[in-house]
Amino acid sequence: MPPMSTTTRNAPEQDRDASAHAAQPRRRQPGRNAPTREKLAESAQERRTCRRHRRGQLDFKYSPYLYISPFFLLFGLVGLFPLIYTFVVSINDWDLLGGAGAWVGLENYQAELSSPLFWNSLFNTFSIFLLSAIPQLVIATFIAAMLDQNIRAKTFWRMSVLVPYVVTPVAVTLIFSSAFDEQYGVLNNLLGAVNLDPIAWKTDVFASHAAIATMVNWRWTGYNALILLAAMQAVPRELHESAAIDGAGAIRRFFSITLPSIRPTMIFVIITATIGGLQIFTEPKLFNPSSSVPGGPDRQYQTTVLYLWDLAFNRGDFGRASAVAWMLFLIIIVIGVINFLISGSIASSADKKGARSTGRTSAARRASARAEAAAAKQANRMQSGSAAHE
Repeated sequence: MPPMSTTTRNAPEQDRDASAHAAQPRRRQPGRNAPTREKLAESAQERRTCRRHRRGQLDFKYSPYLYISPFFLLFGLVGLFPLIYTFVVSINDWDLLGGAGAWVGLENYQAELSSPLFWNSLFNTFSIFLLSAIPQLVIATFIAAMLDQNIRAKTFWRMSVLVPYVVTPVAVTLIFSSAFDEQYGVLNNLLGAVNLDPIAWKTDVFASHAAIATMVNWRWTGYNALILLAAMQAVPRELHESAAIDGAGAIRRFFSITLPSIRPTMIFVIITATIGGLQIFTEPKLFNPSSSVPGGPDRQYQTTVLYLWDLAFNRGDFGRASAVAWMLFLIIIVIGVINFLISGSIASSADKKGARSTGRTSAARRASARAEAAAAKQANRMQSGSAAHE
């Protein structure tokens, strides 16, 4: 029998080696589809970039609401809640000392709509508002136009028109109340010096309204002038220069360029002046401190806010005072909407006129250009004909 070779093994040994080899963990050889470290790092970077992009989109979409939320929270706390609570008070028989009483519905509104004192206060409010708002806006626009010119000491004059606004309303009212005094006032003394009859500033209806409107105009004209001045300075100077080259004067440029350009700011000033004028309280309250009745002995200058103050704190009827406050609120809203609609219609008509005038100007320029071109061609023909003749 031939001897066994050393390279050959018996079957049991081969089986043991095969089982041991199968028991060992197999190492995965890197193939074409297996992810490498670079691919894993790139995928992680892509995931981080996607998350950062999503966060950026959320920040761009929702962060403005977060930034303006403090205003709305503060408005809801000190504006919206008192407004709703005032309406709740207005539909109850609410006393200053006793508090909430029985629910009366709209009886407070009906009682005030049938009260002559309410309509008297509303008339006084609108009279003082018209005597103060219209001259105030006209004078403020004129002052802003003057300050917009190239004058010396611009900063000094701009700060000077703001000085009346810095003075407290109480001090302004006391000073003007002394000046409009019927016996020892400065104005009546000046009228007496030129042999004119004194004016009953605190007794006559129109005179008292004019005096209070003068106080309002003195305090708020400079403030509105600076707002309009800021809008005028934003108008491009190229428009004024081109209009001046075309032959437009200063007045024509003001009405054709400046006023249409500051129209949004003018609307803002009109609306704020309307709100402030209809809520006037300090000036009529302190105009005649010696009077026992708020608004004059005959209530000749008692405004609506002064009337509701009298209802609430002198008569103790918070329900009717709240009803007056809500009716004044609705009146201000209606007048504000009317102002906005009128301003919008004026703006649209002005834009149409401007478009028509621009079209006419461009057509005239094209016609003049064609005429100049035809004249140039005719001159060239004449020159060429004379050269050929020679």
